[in-house]
Amino acid sequence: MSGSRRTLVIVGAGPRGTGVIERIAANAPELYDGSGLDIHLVDPHPPGAGRIWRAAQSPLLWMNSHAEDVTMFTDETVVMEGPVRPGPTLHEWAEIDGGTFADRQLQGAYLRWVHERAVADLPPGVTVHHHPRRALRVSGPREGRQQVWIEGRPRPLLADLVVLALGHLDAELDQGQRELAAYAREHDLVHLPPDFTADSDLSALAPGEPVLVRGFGLAFVDLMVLLTEGRGGRYDGDTYLPSGQEPVLYVGSRRGVPYHSKIGYEWSGERPPLPRFFGPAEVDAILARAAGSPRSGEAASGGGFDFRRDVWPLIEKELGFAHYHRLFGVHPERTSIAWTDFEEKYAACEATEREILVASAVPDPADRLDLAALDHPLAGVTYASQEEFQDGLRSYIEGDLSRRHDPANSPDLAVFLGLLSVYGQLIRLGDVGPWWHGFFSYLASGPPGPRLRQLLALSRAGVVRFVGADMAVAAEDGVFRASSATVPGVTVEARALVEARLPEPTVGRTVDPLLRDLHADGAVESPEGLLRVDRTDGRLLDRSGQPHPRRFALGPYTDVRTPGAFTRPRTGGPAFRQNDATARALLAFLRDLACRASA
Repeated sequence: MSGSRRTLVIVGAGPRGTGVIERIAANAPELYDGSGLDIHLVDPHPPGAGRIWRAAQSPLLWMNSHAEDVTMFTDETVVMEGPVRPGPTLHEWAEIDGGTFADRQLQGAYLRWVHERAVADLPPGVTVHHHPRRALRVSGPREGRQQVWIEGRPRPLLADLVVLALGHLDAELDQGQRELAAYAREHDLVHLPPDFTADSDLSALAPGEPVLVRGFGLAFVDLMVLLTEGRGGRYDGDTYLPSGQEPVLYVGSRRGVPYHSKIGYEWSGERPPLPRFFGPAEVDAILARAAGSPRSGEAASGGGFDFRRDVWPLIEKELGFAHYHRLFGVHPERTSIAWTDFEEKYAACEATEREILVASAVPDPADRLDLAALDHPLAGVTYASQEEFQDGLRSYIEGDLSRRHDPANSPDLAVFLGLLSVYGQLIRLGDVGPWWHGFFSYLASGPPGPRLRQLLALSRAGVVRFVGADMAVAAEDGVFRASSATVPGVTVEARALVEARLPEPTVGRTVDPLLRDLHADGAVESPEGLLRVDRTDGRLLDRSGQPHPRRFALGPYTDVRTPGAFTRPRTGGPAFRQNDATARALLAFLRDLACRASA
């Protein structure tokens, strides 16, 4: 190949951008001779770590995964065309115990090392340039070079191809949040909208003052840490010793309970043979039916199918299979029939018949998988007083900690593996709506057990108070008021409200100028507001459904989002599969371009 150097611009230098570079390095020997290629990384944050995992954040903030469960490298379980390039997990690289919940600064250092290794593995003649600035706009014809406009530069970068590998983005407030913000300004209150907690200014939350917190997931855990230990408090065993600088946090959410604890034991024995009832064949059938039917399901799912009607029954059956495969295999004494008989009947059953089968074959209700009850743990439950509810929810959390750290309940870990398998299949269906992602996070991506033990200590110390399920917030009489049907007739007043969750990754409300400009230029969004991309390689789709030949996108703001940019070893790594497909498409395009130039 000869001619001028080719140029690839990757907007976003965090773990997703790093993953694309790693796959370019792995696939280049087959698809590209490595001569004359400039890769420009555009990101105001450091390469590798990006915004979320940067060094400049509190060392008190942890990952919510064990160090042995974090890798940026492929293995033989990743279904992809490119070669496997193994590498160390976080705990192997850092030489720490695999069961450690590492702080985010250490993870950031690991990601920087992975980035440096990926760059070093690129063929000679491929050069990487980092521009520590924001990308503002992408322009250019479909069949010609693209122009990437960067903050503070009078001239654009010229690119043969552009990859958007943006992570979590800030967003404009929706109507409800705008009204709350205006009310707070009018009455001199504090309102913190959805945000990445490490970036929030918490100084306005005064010591001793009540603060309403809406959201009980990982953003709440970060908030809890920064407002307690971050203000000088400390733990003495299971007792919290306050500094006196803490506010009082009144926390509630739709479910009214925290995310389930990370499982605290390792898998042993045979894994459930997944996928079984929700695999490629079932996804193919859903897509085929969707392609041949009116797109009436778009409001629910975005692809001519309805998630609850067409997809969820298969997921429910798949997760149940994983659960009972483990229960019957490891604890046959807790079942009443042979596994072979149960498996045959289970495969032939629909939902109602399955309930009857399970009730007859699994005597103890505690051994049965009830996904509806898991999703609504406080449904129909009421308490006579706030104090009674505080005791009740502490008992619930203690029970969750006990169960999630007891290998006698290892069917829970089998369900976790089932959730990972399901997520890998769902990517092919595109945008399935927000409920699934929240349910997945609630069951599979909860906080470390030690964080929930800290929550219990803070509750006993009176620093955290529980509000209940379906928490309602009213802005009235110059204050914020919170209530919940879990404790009827009780309201909590406060002059501060924190929305403890990330902004929704919608294209229409993002404050990122590049995405807003792409949307105005014809890039299409799903019904849930996600950027539509080709599911095979990540090319941006226009309003006619045609993929852009030179623009690609990966990440949580697309309709093929994955659980994360890195993953647990030996679980198929959906993000790695996407990175590989995108990298191969990039290299094939550049190869063909160079060949045409040579000819």
